[in-house]
Amino acid sequence: MRVSRFYLDEPLTEGEYSLAGDVAHYIGRVLRLAPGALVQIFNGSGQEWSGSILEVSKREVVVRLEPPMPGLPEPSLRIHLGQAMSRGERMDWVIQKAVELGVAEITPLSTERCEVKLQGERAEKRQNHWQQIAVSACEQCGRSVVPHIHPPTAMDDWLADVDADLRLVLHHRTDENLLNIQRPETLALLIGPEGGLSAGEIARAEKAGFQATRFGPRVLRTETAPVVALSIAQHLWGDFR
Repeated sequence: MRVSRFYLDEPLTEGEYSLAGDVAHYIGRVLRLAPGALVQIFNGSGQEWSGSILEVSKREVVVRLEPPMPGLPEPSLRIHLGQAMSRGERMDWVIQKAVELGVAEITPLSTERCEVKLQGERAEKRQNHWQQIAVSACEQCGRSVVPHIHPPTAMDDWLADVDADLRLVLHHRTDENLLNIQRPETLALLIGPEGGLSAGEIARAEKAGFQATRFGPRVLRTETAPVVALSIAQHLWGDFR
């Protein structure tokens, strides 16, 4: 039987904890877990706490946690995904799948052909929303460290700041592939929006040290490209072995 996993954003140790708010509602009212049910708790530190439910009420759930144990190791290849923002559930889907595929950081990017423009309070709300999607993806896939979702950023600012052993920009107008590249320790991956990156944006990425590459002859949608790219990178250099 699969044990449900839950994230708590607080220091944890062995002992009893009273859970309230959304996590208590989800445990008690959505999953309808009863006293005696087993759970796993993590807080993003890389450790896991096995536990059992002691009490369930309308407002809180009380759990007893066992001593901590190491969680699932993080991928050996540290990947920073720079993803052009797309509308609605497509961006949510990209965040979820990128976390499942082992990405370490994600920066939502504003580009010339980007459909989404976010500033101020709207940008902060979306960032918080995407961070919660990352948390939920970790609960599902077994990761004990939650990837950081950075604030939405202009592409050129990200190009100037990102640091990695290997930096790749995906577009279909190149014949370069990855077969002859030696294994990097860190990877920065730039994915454009629907309609792709402009020629000027690709040129600026290459000037910033990004290598143009593509994965196969077909043009991939903006939400498909990161899934393919991350899978191939993890197969070549990461933990898909």
